[in-house]
Amino acid sequence: MNKITKKQKMSFAGLLIAIGIVYGDIGTSPLYVMKSIVTENGGIANVNRELIVGSISLILWTVTLLTTVKYVMIAMKATNHGEGGIFSLYALVRNKAKWLVIPALIGGAALLADGTLTPAVTVTTSIEGLKNMRFGDVIPVPSQEVVIMITVIILVILFSIQRMGTSVIGKTFGPIMLIWFTFLGVVGIANLSHDWSLLEAINPIHAIRILFSPANKVGILILGSVFLATTGAEALYSDVGHVGKANIIGSWPYIFVCLSLNYLGQGAWILHNVSYHAGNGDFNPFFEVVPNNLRLFAIALATIAAIIASQALITGSFTLVAEASSLKFLPRMNIIYPSTEKGQIYIPSINKMICVVTVAVVFLFRTSHHMEAAYGLAITVTMLMTTILLFEYLGKKGKPLYLRVIFLIAFAFIEGMFLISSLTKFLHGGYVTVLIAGFILAIMYVWFYGNKIRDKRESRNAYVRLDEYTDMLTNLSHDEDYPTYATNLVYMANVKYNKFIKREILYSILDKRPKRAKAYWFVTVNVTNEPYTAEYAVNTYGTKNVINVQLYLGFRKQTSVNVYLRQIVHELIADGTIEAQPQRFTTTPGRDVGDFSFVIVNDVISPLTKLTGYEKFMVEARVWLQNLSSNPASWFGLEYADTVVERVPLILGNHQESYIKRIKPKKQTKK
Repeated sequence: MNKITKKQKMSFAGLLIAIGIVYGDIGTSPLYVMKSIVTENGGIANVNRELIVGSISLILWTVTLLTTVKYVMIAMKATNHGEGGIFSLYALVRNKAKWLVIPALIGGAALLADGTLTPAVTVTTSIEGLKNMRFGDVIPVPSQEVVIMITVIILVILFSIQRMGTSVIGKTFGPIMLIWFTFLGVVGIANLSHDWSLLEAINPIHAIRILFSPANKVGILILGSVFLATTGAEALYSDVGHVGKANIIGSWPYIFVCLSLNYLGQGAWILHNVSYHAGNGDFNPFFEVVPNNLRLFAIALATIAAIIASQALITGSFTLVAEASSLKFLPRMNIIYPSTEKGQIYIPSINKMICVVTVAVVFLFRTSHHMEAAYGLAITVTMLMTTILLFEYLGKKGKPLYLRVIFLIAFAFIEGMFLISSLTKFLHGGYVTVLIAGFILAIMYVWFYGNKIRDKRESRNAYVRLDEYTDMLTNLSHDEDYPTYATNLVYMANVKYNKFIKREILYSILDKRPKRAKAYWFVTVNVTNEPYTAEYAVNTYGTKNVINVQLYLGFRKQTSVNVYLRQIVHELIADGTIEAQPQRFTTTPGRDVGDFSFVIVNDVISPLTKLTGYEKFMVEARVWLQNLSSNPASWFGLEYADTVVERVPLILGNHQESYIKRIKPKKQTKK
């Protein structure tokens, strides 16, 4: 039984890892949801029973409908080879209609933007619990500046440990998060025991009534605060590849009960302390419901939970970026697999980018209250886009049209209301979310449509048959009129159907400057779903000088093409498949493998390209992004090999040859 299959089965270890990885975001919502509701309504002095019961009812039913019904019960079934998230969902339905790429791009960009906000708001909120707390005669956190400093240190450490992988992190965080959720439930039920009548919040009538009640001073805009209770739902779906759907479905009921009890407990405390006045001006009912002798423990636990909340979004971001690259939404990036699970990945460049943006958000907003204005807007957009894609997915699965329409109308209405309420915070911080999401969306749009335009406008003669050029390559290999470029000339090229290759590859060998070599290698790297596959197949087209190599490497295998190729050359020489490569000058006696020169071909836009203004801009922007992304040599483990990156002109669209007319020399007159 392979690892992927094992991951899909429910187990105690799997449940614990799921709790440690995927619930951090939604699990820290009690830190700020009730605080935001009370603050937006004018403070604790302006609350009454109707507001609290109605607000908690809104929270419970929002989590029930959006998280439980939509994501745990419906979206969890929409996985692509075990992976979840909006891009995996798009991959399942993209053949139904071309326009579905639009909600996929918008939703993915918004979710990646949310990944930069979650770490900032959750860690800042927890550290603010320490502000002005006295320990004897000492106040360790006397100001917001100290809060910011501690928050930034924690975030930098968090991003530094990502290379360890989610399996290691999940096993470490799992028991802590189990304690966290149990703590939420115990503290909640302890406060709820003073007023069991608050359980009437389970009745959805109270949720609807509070939207129109004068007790609610902000009206429908209260949904902007309520929505913060379910922001982790999309991350939960994105992280399914890290732990398996069975472990998420099995652990969610316990998580939901603990969260519900804590919200109810906070509500009970607020109703019994309406005359409460915070001496330092700060008020957070989450920390107030905890007995004084447990306050420090609660803050420490909340801080760790906030770190884990950040972890859920970071790991989800890695998955999203990897899927975006495979769908050609983003340039190819260097991906590291820290464990034997293919779903558990680490992308160094993305980790650095999220870290920089998250720290910048902390310095920009400075307080959790200001961050909450930006938080939630992005995720409402993602949820709405996911709903559209799920509607198509349900159709693909043969669900009746009327059920699909009910699903679409119900969830689009709910999420649309949350989006409208979140948009009211645009000028108070929501614009930051829009700017980040817009920047990511622009990159994905350019890369995706730039590739589309290139493929559409590329000449039909862009690919040629490699087997039709074997005689020419063999002759060049033995032509002593040309100096030897390398013993083994290797092109990292995708050979399609075992014979078709980009014309620009042969242009590089034959036209740009004839490159004589003893052997011409055309290497394609295929990544398999197994972690440690290491296989290869060759096709020499009946020659001893032209070799098409198909490498099949597991996702955990190091892509060191030069190391594998040296072994392959030795084996092919030994069995007579290719010509021998004896070395007269060497420090290794008996060496029979010659030198290697690796060539990677990159495109540049030719002046002969004839495209419209928009199309030319898109293709040029796409090429610029390609050259800006990570070094292609690192994809193949060729950083220390003799590697050349050649630029070949890319000619797109219809173009006319330019001619210049010859005339007789003109006589020059003296001045």
